[in-house]
Amino acid sequence: MQLTAAGRLLVEHAEVILGSLAAAESDLQGLRSGGRGQVRIAAFPSAARTLLPEVWRRLARGTGGPFSVRTDEPVDLSMTVSEPEAATEALRRGEVDIAIVHAYSLLPADQLAGCERHDLMDEEVVLACGPGVAGRHRLRPGQGVGLADFADESWLMPGPETSCYEVIQRACGAAGFVPRPVAVVSDFSAITALVAAGAGVALMPRMALPADTDDISLHPLIPPITRTTFALTTSGYARLPYLSRVLDTLRATSSALASTQP
Repeated sequence: MQLTAAGRLLVEHAEVILGSLAAAESDLQGLRSGGRGQVRIAAFPSAARTLLPEVWRRLARGTGGPFSVRTDEPVDLSMTVSEPEAATEALRRGEVDIAIVHAYSLLPADQLAGCERHDLMDEEVVLACGPGVAGRHRLRPGQGVGLADFADESWLMPGPETSCYEVIQRACGAAGFVPRPVAVVSDFSAITALVAAGAGVALMPRMALPADTDDISLHPLIPPITRTTFALTTSGYARLPYLSRVLDTLRATSSALASTQP
């Protein structure tokens, strides 16, 4: 079964009406609360490690960033760590107020009805390898690589429940081979340690890398693959003063992080 053209038109009008009602409710809540509120965030692991601590610090100092209109309103944050699909479902069930998720250029995100998208930053996906692998392939630091040259290498991959796993499968498939995993680990810090130990090669978004990467060699991909991080809110609710302030702080923090990446 599928909707008729008239049914799809009614759904579109219903989304606009519900979004307007949510916006009106947000404005009333802001007036009643005097701008104070709790914001519940669900974020994927590398965003929770890199973005959220600085967001917490900025809000505690009352310096949300250059986008902020109000900087003196108290905001109480709480956070859970979830993969994008679980974070999105939590938002749709009303269990969180902001879902921080991502999508890859090889695996775009669907447009979600009833949600507003707030883009935060783009980052490149790089090939990480140990000094031994880099030496065999005669790679200079930061040199671009094609994945076909690594078809015979051992691969370190995240679990099949992650979108990164699917992206690796697609990228390697486009390069003409199926990767041979020697370890399947969903913790990028563990993958990085295994890369440094010479166990294999891996594809990793820049944000997932640890602060110290001296023991590994990083190489942009040809053709490139990017990951976009964005926040989702329920339609109309981004107008809440305290929710707006957190979104502004996320934008400012993401912009600062993106400017430090190669």
